[in-house]
Amino acid sequence: MDTYTKPNFLKCALVTIDTQNDFSLPGAVAEIPGTEQVIPQMKRILEACRAKQVPIVHVIRLYKTDGSNVDICRRALIESGVHIASPGSYGADLVQSIKPENAEALNDRALLQGEIQSIGSQEWALYKPRWGAFYQTDLERFLREHDIDTLIFTGCNFPNCPRTSIYQASERDFKVVMIEDAISGVYAKGIEEIRNIGVSIYTTDQLIQALNSD
Repeated sequence: MDTYTKPNFLKCALVTIDTQNDFSLPGAVAEIPGTEQVIPQMKRILEACRAKQVPIVHVIRLYKTDGSNVDICRRALIESGVHIASPGSYGADLVQSIKPENAEALNDRALLQGEIQSIGSQEWALYKPRWGAFYQTDLERFLREHDIDTLIFTGCNFPNCPRTSIYQASERDFKVVMIEDAISGVYAKGIEEIRNIGVSIYTTDQLIQALNSD
């Protein structure tokens, strides 16, 4: 770790990835194994960030029922009538325990049009149309406007969306922190690979200690 990659927790934002009911809850239509188990760590991190007024962006998926905005690897499934994270559905909503107090309801129409929606104090929701949080979104502009240079990643499911988003953040010269016990689907080789591109690997306890020391 050097001055280029060392996290700056005075100019950081927390990003949660796809922690929605359809991907996270036991027995859900698209349950990602292990996601329910990382939610308590995510909640602790969110509470610490809220206490420090750290900006929080909840990145989500929304799959139109006609499949028109769905990844090609899942499009046939959605076109067959399976509903996953359908706009306006309970399944598309954020898991209750990670929402801010008195959270605004997700505005699916505005999100699908690219709006970054405020859902609480220093807290926003963002729809991404593919794996990465930066692909065809205004996330980079939003972060630059808020003078953010360090991103903390949590959520679901490391091999796909968090990993892709981490690489995209690195490509844009953000300092990146991955919380290894607050992301589902983490595996040793993946950690080794992203560490090799300058990503800092923290546990939940280590992150909270770092936030409280700044």
